Amino acid sequence: MTGLNILSGGAAQGLVRSLAPAFKAKTGLDIDGEFGAVGAMADKLRSGRPTDIVILTQALVGTLAQQQLVAPASARNVGLVETALAVRAGDPLVSAPDQAALRKVLLAAHAIYVPDIKASTAGIHIAKVLTLLGITGEVESRLKIYPNGATAMRHLAESPARQPIGCTQSTEIISTPGVALSGALPPGCELATMYTAGITTDAAHPREAQTLIDLLTAEDHRDLRDRAGFLEPA
Repeated sequence: MTGLNILSGGAAQGLVRSLAPAFKAKTGLDIDGEFGAVGAMADKLRSGRPTDIVILTQALVGTLAQQQLVAPASARNVGLVETALAVRAGDPLVSAPDQAALRKVLLAAHAIYVPDIKASTAGIHIAKVLTLLGITGEVESRLKIYPNGATAMRHLAESPARQPIGCTQSTEIISTPGVALSGALPPGCELATMYTAGITTDAAHPREAQTLIDLLTAEDHRDLRDRAGFLEPA
């Protein structure tokens, strides 16, 4: 055994990275695999990518369990993740307490950095918000779309635009140097997504996968989840 194979939404990358030393101390394994848009990660599992554990949206893990790709009894909720606004570190924070304010913020941005609007949780939601606000056509040329939120935030950090902004899941903003969390989306535009971990039915290392799930969800790691941007469900 050399590593635990993971397919995960980008939202969980920072939390998993912070737990990797404790996981290795318990199992002797590193954590290998990929973090990205949840739809793309699910497709990789369906295509036969060797995988021990997934961390994806609750709904998607449920679908994969129905498809007999994830063991239903292994599924455990990690926490809720909000979709939020981001700015470059050092730039003034923006506030969007209502839909009118969000519309103004987005129209004022010279570049808008977002994850995949067809395969990522946050990206799909952002596309819906732009439609709701009636500004899709006006901002389309300023959208900077990347495969996942972490990549979008890295490019936001290096953006040459005079007034850029980003929108993705809060965990990806928090874990990216050079950007700052600027606030959640307003009522009517908000999104809080439950992320769930599960062991795949073909896992080569199911016992070690369970160890990682235990670490991710442990009560004494609540502060770690909070700092990473995961909210405890009500």
